[in-house]
Amino acid sequence: MIFFGGDYNPDQWPESVWPSDISLMKSAGVNLVTVGVFSWSRLQPSASSFEFEWLDRVLALLREAGIGVCLATPTASPPPWFTRSHPDAMPVNRDGVRLTHGSRDTYCVSSPAYRQASVRIARELATRYAGNPAIKLWHVHNEYGTTCFCDRCAAGFRIWLRFRYGDPAALNDAWGTSFWSQRYGSFEEVLPPRATQYLSNPAHELDYRRFFSDALLEHYLAQRSVLPGLVTTNFVLGEWVPVDHARWARSVDLVAVDDYPASIDDHMASRAFTADMARGWARAAGHADGRWLVMEHEPGAVRARALRPGTSAAIAEAYLSRGATGVMYFQWRAGRSGAEQWHPAMVPLLDELAPLGRSLATRSPATVTASTALIYDEECLWAWQSPHLPARLDYRAVTQRWHSCLYRPVDVVPVTASLDGYSLVVVPALYLMSAETHAALRAFVAAGGTLVIGAGSGLVDECLRTTPGSLDDLTGTRGDFWSMLLSATDGEPAVTTHAYGAGVVRSVATDLDVSEHAKTLFGEPP
Repeated sequence: MIFFGGDYNPDQWPESVWPSDISLMKSAGVNLVTVGVFSWSRLQPSASSFEFEWLDRVLALLREAGIGVCLATPTASPPPWFTRSHPDAMPVNRDGVRLTHGSRDTYCVSSPAYRQASVRIARELATRYAGNPAIKLWHVHNEYGTTCFCDRCAAGFRIWLRFRYGDPAALNDAWGTSFWSQRYGSFEEVLPPRATQYLSNPAHELDYRRFFSDALLEHYLAQRSVLPGLVTTNFVLGEWVPVDHARWARSVDLVAVDDYPASIDDHMASRAFTADMARGWARAAGHADGRWLVMEHEPGAVRARALRPGTSAAIAEAYLSRGATGVMYFQWRAGRSGAEQWHPAMVPLLDELAPLGRSLATRSPATVTASTALIYDEECLWAWQSPHLPARLDYRAVTQRWHSCLYRPVDVVPVTASLDGYSLVVVPALYLMSAETHAALRAFVAAGGTLVIGAGSGLVDECLRTTPGSLDDLTGTRGDFWSMLLSATDGEPAVTTHAYGAGVVRSVATDLDVSEHAKTLFGEPP
């Protein structure tokens, strides 16, 4: 079965509208809706009271109509009573300013009060709705990604660093703290990378993102532990997100992504990349056949720019042909008020979406078999963002351009994925390479695989220490001078790409517009 539907927020509309919603859903082939994502203040109007009766009625209506529910825990948006009682649970930004209530994502995951309240509402939902036949999937939180720099996070960061490095000497070596007199005598001297006078230590910044990914994961796992059945959370993508999704994929029962392309100009290529990446995460995490779900995408538009009528079917096919188990939208019906009242919704587009939904009724998820892998690493994405770099390369854009030039089924995989079963592995701009990654690539080549190494790869290790010549044995070349310079014409790195395959070395000079060079390596598009 293919899931088809979207986020449904009945609490944002009068109850008299609900029967009409259900009727429209049935006629449109909707078979799954996400409910309750931002309903904490309705479900728990005070610290001592809960109101589930309205949700009981919603679930009953959906069940009677044969529509499944992805029931969310509403912890991405704490209610005003909570933030008033626990102002120290609000996030603190880099400048040391504690934010106030008035939007979504107003929380710090390091706050004990917030964590306790989150687990409490999750447990209450689980107790009331365990075994409810309408529920097909549990949806924890929403789009994890809120970063905080408060003192509680500082304490958690120091514990994380002790576990990672053991002692300050190892930390100093990893972070290169001899530079600018930054050597630490104890872990207690370490703070989060808050606002400072000039450029901060890039290794410090990278480790804080790693720490925060783990801190957010702990919050997810605490809720997951009290929920019955299949559990997931929706991965949001973007440079600002401090989440290592490939690692998180091991802790969800179904990889689910929210896909909002950055531009309408190349949105189909972006969707194809995201789909192959979600499947790659799922496959690397051991999920059968790399199954995954697009939990949210924008109906009929990209970044408030309208798509041509009839595009929805092609977008759905971009996901489904790459192994998606469902096509879900944000949102079913736009709210009458609030900051997203003008966000596109399904109801105004049902003339286009309903035939699509009905056509999926007898369809099953596709199984994708790929002999080509493209390595994409979110830690590398974070590393490329460091302001100390003379060239802040758009890592996602570069890897996506390589992906678009491969003209064949491709698994976009993390650096931790097994490369067994692939005949071709492409590694674009993998700036950060650990010793484990180096070993995996060498083992792949030694086994007869063809490896294509893109510009900007292998320049630093996992601690962002430079590694001159680290790929010389693979490329069959020697670098006598290592630098990162900007092109005088377009401001992008002036670099060289090397390709190594099955014992034959090929060297291709390139800029970062890879299309012509891809033809040399992979042939003309079909």
